Amino acid sequence: MLGGGGGGQGGSGQELRAADSAANKREFVVNVESSSSNRHSLNLRNSAFFIPPPPLTITTAHPEERGRWETVVLAYKTLGVVFGGLVTSPLYVYPSMPLKSPTEQDYLGIYSIMFWTLTLIGVVKYTSIALKADDQGEGGTFALYSLLCRNMNIGILSSKQAQTNSSLSHSVLHGSTENKSRLGIFFERSIVARRVLLFIAMLGTCMLIGDGILTPAISVLSAMDGIRAPFPSVSKSLVEALSAGVLVVLFLLQKFGTSRVSFMFSPIMGAWTLCTPLVGIYSIIQHYPSIFKALSPHYIFRFFWRNGKEGWLLLGGTVLCITGSEALFADLGHFNRSSIQIAFLLTIYPSLVLTYAGQTAYLIKNPNDHDDGFYKFIPTTIYWPIFIIATLAAVVASQSLISATFSVIKQSVVLDYFPKIKVVHTSSNKEGEVYSPEVNCILMILCVAVILIFGDGKDIGNAFGVVVSLVMLITTILLTLVMIMIWRTPPWLVAIYFFIFFTMEGVYASAVLSKIPEGGWIPFAISFILAFIMFGWFYGRQKKIEYELTHKIDLGRLGILLSEPGIQRVPGFCFFYTNIQDGLTPILGHYIKNMKSLHTVTIFTTLRYLLVPKVAAHERIVVNKLGLEGVYGCVIQYGYADSLNLEGDDFLSQVTDSLQLCIQNCSGCVTSDHEEVQEEISTFEEAKLAGVVHIRGKTRFYIGNNCGWFERSMLAFYEFLHSNCRSALPALGVPLPQRIEVGMLYEA
Repeated sequence: MLGGGGGGQGGSGQELRAADSAANKREFVVNVESSSSNRHSLNLRNSAFFIPPPPLTITTAHPEERGRWETVVLAYKTLGVVFGGLVTSPLYVYPSMPLKSPTEQDYLGIYSIMFWTLTLIGVVKYTSIALKADDQGEGGTFALYSLLCRNMNIGILSSKQAQTNSSLSHSVLHGSTENKSRLGIFFERSIVARRVLLFIAMLGTCMLIGDGILTPAISVLSAMDGIRAPFPSVSKSLVEALSAGVLVVLFLLQKFGTSRVSFMFSPIMGAWTLCTPLVGIYSIIQHYPSIFKALSPHYIFRFFWRNGKEGWLLLGGTVLCITGSEALFADLGHFNRSSIQIAFLLTIYPSLVLTYAGQTAYLIKNPNDHDDGFYKFIPTTIYWPIFIIATLAAVVASQSLISATFSVIKQSVVLDYFPKIKVVHTSSNKEGEVYSPEVNCILMILCVAVILIFGDGKDIGNAFGVVVSLVMLITTILLTLVMIMIWRTPPWLVAIYFFIFFTMEGVYASAVLSKIPEGGWIPFAISFILAFIMFGWFYGRQKKIEYELTHKIDLGRLGILLSEPGIQRVPGFCFFYTNIQDGLTPILGHYIKNMKSLHTVTIFTTLRYLLVPKVAAHERIVVNKLGLEGVYGCVIQYGYADSLNLEGDDFLSQVTDSLQLCIQNCSGCVTSDHEEVQEEISTFEEAKLAGVVHIRGKTRFYIGNNCGWFERSMLAFYEFLHSNCRSALPALGVPLPQRIEVGMLYEA
């Protein structure tokens, strides 16, 4: 969409069916999901504005079916991208726990909790269940929400728009009411429930961005803290300064992309994943060979029975053992299900179980060393090699979360949940590898600030625990909805899943929420600011779309405007951007009335972002004649993993070729003279030679006295965001001399 102005198009997810009649007339039933989550259901019979795209062929960058060898190679690559945060968690789990004179039984209980957390959440929930809930190969919290919206009619609708839904489109696209679950029907009928679901998805997105701030801070700080063991004279302030310096260098390198250094990632993480469990095995043999008796769950019950509230509060540090598990699911689109499952079950899970067992065995014999629970259990002879590997592994873990943050914000921008920012593709081969200068700068400032202001590892650990527990809880809720409404899982299985994981993660969340005064407020502050920005932008875009739908220009009105005295058709080729599916933007009438002209060839262009990763190249550009001389319609379809660049002759040639084909095909459908067709094509070529121009709206709200205080404040905030975000046309690659912006006030 044209995020910086009112003439752009918000993204859309689309499903299409066409029925051909004997008279070659076609009825298209299309469901369009706008970027602001509005779902406009339209039944368009021979509509002059509707441009029927071909049946959509969804392509993904990573097909599920791969050879065994390629899957093994992918599994190796996941070590450096997917599991960085998870496999480096032993650096800070024990130091984050507020232990007070722990006993042998306390450590056995803590290890039992960590083992069953890794087993239930890591193996059962994410590896066995969540990875199956992909949305066209993509994973993560947003993918779950997208999957629900794709299969159920649960987007955000105003009541007026909801009433326009035809029964035909509803039944064709989403199935009859009889085939739906009661919960699905409830969500479709309740606007409050759909808004709550949208809020949950937004909160998950904001928390994941918060993860991208806290992971680099706690990982690098915990790794660099290893300097203090052999050199006690080194102050904590110096460690914090060194950690901040490492992060600054890391963020400055982001503009080069991860591809140039990614070949180092997997070997580093492979070395870390291999070395730490070997040290763990050595520690088990040396200190406490019977550590694995703690796998019995009764140690967990004895731990809570003995420690009560103090044991419950310790869960705020214990939950960090599963940090980074969301990346198991979120990075699904970069690899495939089998590769992630193989890597986790055969390397990551055993590595963590053995590493934590070794740490716990050491701490049982040295109970007061928990504040430096990782480096103290490393043998002196291999201390420095492990320190180097740990530091590099922390950098890799930081890189994976930084890259994930770029991807999440890019998806939010594309789908119109976030103001327009600059997004750069740093790889010509990987569309998902993106970089944003603005986001990178903000992340760097926040990461360094977290380290310098909250240098205590326990405070950052408390903040990190809030993020980890809430993201897991949100994923559990959305997965439960997928099971009920899409998979139609037997109710007793859903009940077991929900009870186990919601209870387990709810207890974790209650423990970390008690740490809000001790650093836990950091992610809430970050998430609140991000959610306020997202909601303010979403609210303004909703109001803008409602105004444009109410004041849209139909084909008859356009014909009247062009027939008025004084209106001229000037030479040239014009792309006029509109975001209305069954009409034209009101900016068009404003432009014609004031400029008294329209170009001889005018193409009303809609940028339609689909809730799919990629759209096939031959399906991206769809054109249609609108019935008036020199007036055409064009839809450019893009998925949220696609790049969008309209610069150069390649795009123009694709549009012109499609238009010429459309003109020739139309000559076979209606009575038309061959000479008229040739004349139309000739006019088309002359317009190209006269020059190309791209016109879009630059709209603002006029906030009158009839607006309430909430609407006034939200629209004022939207106008602030709108005025300071980037224009969409530069992001589209349109040359500066070809851009024209038409200003217009929308009355709120």
